[in-house]
Amino acid sequence: MSWRTVIVTKKGKLSYHHNTLVLRDEEVTSVHLSEVQTLIIENNQVTITMQLLNELIKSKINVVFCDERHLPFAQLQALYGAHDTSRKFEQQIAWNQQRKEQVWQKVVIHKIMNQAEILHQHLKKEEQVLIDYLEKVEQADQTNREAQAAKVYWHSLFGKAFHREQSSCINDALDYGYTILLSCFAREIVAQGYTTQLGINHHNKFNEFNLASDLMEPFRILVDQVVFENKKSELNSEYKHKLVNVLNKKIKINGKEYYVNSGGISLYLKSIFDYLNDENKTDILEFELVE
Repeated sequence: MSWRTVIVTKKGKLSYHHNTLVLRDEEVTSVHLSEVQTLIIENNQVTITMQLLNELIKSKINVVFCDERHLPFAQLQALYGAHDTSRKFEQQIAWNQQRKEQVWQKVVIHKIMNQAEILHQHLKKEEQVLIDYLEKVEQADQTNREAQAAKVYWHSLFGKAFHREQSSCINDALDYGYTILLSCFAREIVAQGYTTQLGINHHNKFNEFNLASDLMEPFRILVDQVVFENKKSELNSEYKHKLVNVLNKKIKINGKEYYVNSGGISLYLKSIFDYLNDENKTDILEFELVE
C-alpha cells in the first residue's frame, strides 16, 4: 500500500522509468510508484515528463503543485476515477435533499466534537461551550452552530484578536495544511467515482472542490493541532513537513487504527456515499484521534 509523501524542493527533472518516479537534481533519486501516495512539487523550476504525469494519474497518486511562494495552488486530477463514474454521477445528482441535510448535520457534529477534543487536550475551559452546542445542531445546521463553535474555538486556541481572514503566520500555516488535506479528499472522491464540484453544503460556483470542502471538515483539527503546537514558528520547510505529515497520522475507526491517507479518508468517504445512496443505511463513520 502506498504511504510516502514526496516533496520536491529543488530545481530538477521528474521522469518515469519501469514503474518508478525518478528525480534528477544534484543526484538521482528513485521511488517506486507503489510507495508514493502524495507528490508535492514546491519548486517552479522543476520539469516533469508527460509519461510520468500519465502514470501518476493511472496510479491515483495525489499531485500538488506550488506557486512561486511555495504554497499549494493546483492539483493533478483525473477526469474519471472509476469504471462506473457515469452511473455514480447520476446517483450524486439524484441524492435526496433530506439525506444531504442529515449528512451535513452529522459532519458539523463530528467537527465540533473534534474541536472540543482539541480544547480538552490543551486544557481549555471553552471545551464545555462546544459540547453544549452539539445537542443544538439541527438538520442542515440551520442555526449555523458550526460558525458559532468556530468563533469560540479559534479564540480559545489563538486569542480573541485572532480571526481567519487576517494575514498572519498562523493563517498561512492553516491554509497550507488545509490545502494539502483538501487535495487528498478531492483525489479520493474522484477515485470513488464522484465529482468534487457538486457539494452538499458548499455551493460556490467558483469552487471546483465543493464536496471535498464539505467532507473534510472533521479532519481539519489534525492541521489545527500542528499549528497550535507551532504557533510561534515561521512557515519554513521544516514546518511544512510537519503539516504534510498530518497525512501519516493514525486515526481510529470502529476500533481499528488507520493512517489518515491510507484507509482513513477512503473508509470515511465510502460510508458517507453509502449513506447517500442507500436509504437503509442509518449512519456514517466517525473517527477518533490516536494519541
